[in-house]
Amino acid sequence: MTVRTESPAASGFSSYRHSLWLLTRRDLRVRYSTSFLGYLWSVIDPLVMAGIYWFVFTQVFDRTVGEQPYIVFLLCALLPWMWFNGAVGDSTRAFLREAKLIRSTRIARTVWVNRIVLSKGVEYLASLPVLAVFAVAFGAAWHWELLLMVPAVLLQTVLTVGIGLIVAPLVVFFRDLERATKLVLRFLFYASPIIYGIGDLPDGLEFWMSFNPLAGIFSLYRAGFFPGQLHWDAVGISAAMSVAILLIGVWVFRRAERLVLKEI
Repeated sequence: MTVRTESPAASGFSSYRHSLWLLTRRDLRVRYSTSFLGYLWSVIDPLVMAGIYWFVFTQVFDRTVGEQPYIVFLLCALLPWMWFNGAVGDSTRAFLREAKLIRSTRIARTVWVNRIVLSKGVEYLASLPVLAVFAVAFGAAWHWELLLMVPAVLLQTVLTVGIGLIVAPLVVFFRDLERATKLVLRFLFYASPIIYGIGDLPDGLEFWMSFNPLAGIFSLYRAGFFPGQLHWDAVGISAAMSVAILLIGVWVFRRAERLVLKEI
């Protein structure tokens, strides 16, 4: 009689995955258990922002950006932006907020960044029905490119985890980096094709926009309703930069992990 035993690597991965899911569930439960509106909070903020920009660019200024229906155009990028913005912003407090728990557990410390990315990603996925409702209500055309949302989610996960692994340990040593990150995110919102498309930029700027990794990712998100917004060159650059940032993030995290544990 043979007994199958799980390899240490498989056992470690299983433990990591279980811990990641437990921490993610805890985050979501804490965030919404005491909230009357609960799930709605994950979509109210982007809906309010989309409503403001829709009003400004369609009712106040005679300036055409993006494509029609503009509200759907906005939401296609605003919803994943909220995921990115929230995950990177919360990553600045990933170690400081859970210092005691981190010191008392042996699980790989990357889980404290990954659970933030995952919980914000779950919120994004939960907001997709709202996008579908607006697409139907405003008569947006649906195309096969909707399938490209899958690689868009994967690319954004890679990019966000990479940035989180860089920011989370460095903030422990440089506390001002938390405020600097918020300023960078505010700048990045307007420097990314969210309220406008890549094609709305002048020719010179269109080339440089491709080096913003969010540009190619957002073009994938929009392609399902607006195929003309798909720019494969920007997608390729985004993929390369996302992988590079992840590798840098892993390197930075490994170099800083022991010092972080001493500092917190």
